[in-house]
Formats: sequence, C-alpha cells, structure tokens
Amino acid sequence: MSPGIQKVEALDAGHLVRVEWEDGSESRYPCVWLRDNCQCPHCFLHSARARKLLFEDLDVNIVVKEVTLADRKKISIKWPDEHASEYEAEWLKKRCFSEEARAEMRKTLFLPEYQYWGSDLQLPKMTFEDIMYNDESAYRWLCTLKKVGIVILTGAAARQGELIKLGHRIGFLRLTFYGPTWQVQDKADANNVAYTTGKLCFHTDYPVLQHPPGVQFLHCIKQTATGGETEVVDGFHACNKLKQQNPQAYQILSSTAVDYTDVGRDYCDFAVQCKQRIIDVDSRGQAVRINYNNATRDTVFDIPAEKVRPFYAALKEFNDLLNSAELKFTHKLKPGDILTFDNWRVLHGRQSYPSGSEVTRHLEGAYADWDVVMSRLRLLRKRVLKTD
Repeated sequence: MSPGIQKVEALDAGHLVRVEWEDGSESRYPCVWLRDNCQCPHCFLHSARARKLLFEDLDVNIVVKEVTLADRKKISIKWPDEHASEYEAEWLKKRCFSEEARAEMRKTLFLPEYQYWGSDLQLPKMTFEDIMYNDESAYRWLCTLKKVGIVILTGAAARQGELIKLGHRIGFLRLTFYGPTWQVQDKADANNVAYTTGKLCFHTDYPVLQHPPGVQFLHCIKQTATGGETEVVDGFHACNKLKQQNPQAYQILSSTAVDYTDVGRDYCDFAVQCKQRIIDVDSRGQAVRINYNNATRDTVFDIPAEKVRPFYAALKEFNDLLNSAELKFTHKLKPGDILTFDNWRVLHGRQSYPSGSEVTRHLEGAYADWDVVMSRLRLLRKRVLKTD
C-alpha cells in the first residue's frame, strides 16, 4: 500500500515543508531540495530520469509561496516565481531525511551488509547454467557475491570463452593491459608472477590502477594433480581484527600511500604507476577496499625514512593475520569451476605446483567493475521482485 498524507504545512519561514503521514509519522523536506527536484517536464527529463534544471537557476534560499494537499497521495507547491511543482506521496516517503529512511535507502541501493568469514567459510555454490539462464538464480548469485564476497559457479565447459558469456550476462567485462580475458598458466619469460608455477601470496589484483577492478572471475580449465590449491581470505574481516589488536598499525596502513608499478607488454605495451593505501577507509574509518599486491609493490617508496620501518611492521602484522589458520580458506578448483569474488575485499593466493614440459594447470581470468555488477543486480531485483 502506498503511504497517505494526513497534513502538509510550511515551517521555518517557508524554508521547510513538513508532511504528516496517516500512520502518525512525519517527514521534513528543505525547500531548496524540493525545488531542485521538481518533477515537471520543464525541470526533469523523464525519458532519461535526469534533472534539466540548471544549478545556476536554483535559488538556494528559496521559500514556498503556497503548499497544499491536493489529495492524500500528492502535495502541490507554488513558488515565488509562480512555478508549480507536484510531489507524489510514495516518492516523498522514500526520500524522507530521517536516519531510518536514509538507512533503508542505502540498504536498497547499495546492499552494504557484509557477512564476514574465516577458515570456517561455507563456500557458496551455484551452477553456471542456472545463473546464465535463470534471473532468480542470477540475482541470488550477485546478492551473495556482494554480501559474502565470494561464490563458486560449477558446471561451466572446460574451455576458454565461458567468461565472455558471463560478462555478457552482467553487462560487459573490464578491459585491462592483460586483455579482456587472460590465461593463468606457466609461461616462458612470464610478464606476471601468476604466469609461473610458484606460490602466490595473498593479494588483490591490480592495485597499480587508480581504480582497481571490483570483481574477479577465475575459470578452471585444467587442474594439476598435485598442488595449485587456491587460497582466499576475507580482507575486511582481517582489517577489523587488525583495528582491534593494533589500532596504530591500522592507522599506518590506512594513511600511508604505497607506490605500485607494472611495466611490460601483453594486450599492448604498458608502464603503469600508482599510489594506493593498503587499506582504503570511509569517513567512519571502516575498510572499503584493500590494495595489496606484494609482487607489484614498487622499490620506490615515497615516504620519510623514519616512517619506513613502522610501515613494514604494520604490514607484517596484517600479512600474518591474512595467513593465520583462523582466517584463510583453501579450496582446489576443478575443471568447469568459476570462482567469482570481490577483488576489493577478498585476497587470494595459490599454492605452488610442479612444473612440467606441458601446461598442467590453466585458469582463464577476467574482471568486471562493481558499477556494472551492481547495475545488473538492481535490474534483476526489479524483474525478480517486481519492484519499482
């Protein structure tokens, strides 16, 4: 049922509109926001869902001339220049400025809830065919990917090209200097440490980019008989533990800009350079992205000499946490498995495996941006749950 309005009135010398709802609650809307968001065809292009009103034409001190309740489902406002605006009750209710309403909107738009895990991870599994052809399954996959940070898709064909199909399912893949997809296998004169048989320590991919890929896909095409196990760890869970046990170390890793470098040739030739903090935090000091790859951390370190050793000590403590038996989870991928995970949150690694005269282990990898993934999630939710 859409909400009904009991009463509407102007407050604060016309700078504020108060709406009293039929359920007894109330909402207060600043008039500058109401005028900025007028939904009439002159101010808003409905076919694009985009504002036409120019900001230079907006009076930030505007007051209402008249506000009326047309019916219980809509309010009407007349402005000092005689411009008229109408606002539907349901539209207003969703955009209430109360903390509860804003929290609900954040939950709806961004799914901010995380389910943390350690070595006890119950690895979520779904079939590749289901998420490709069933919207409800695809929606569950992306919701789980956002909340848990990792999902394995089973039953894909053990050949290259399946990730291209997965990219089309969500929208499109992220192109990088290693190509739209890339082949993880032992290569002569490897231009990346992943293209060897050695152990890979926990890392996130591509912190050398200003905007590292948000989601990573690893499709197992061929698996070695011994070794080659994939290791993963919940970086946000590790950050929370580091913050509790050593706040100073957390502060160092979330404030020190680390130099990363990647130079070579693949999809094209490249010479990439970037500064990233190992732990990116939001305004509340909560981790929102991990940028950690020991292989591509540069020999250049642009900080004062006296800060170097404290940084290394902090990073060592974080790295020890990542590798603790309590936090890390090990899984051996089988041909046809596709590991999908949050590259901003989940760090991954690999155990070494024997080298041979031929390729014994082959994964195809690809990236997607969280913007693309969340866009598909919202569209699927609308289709599956039949919401606006």
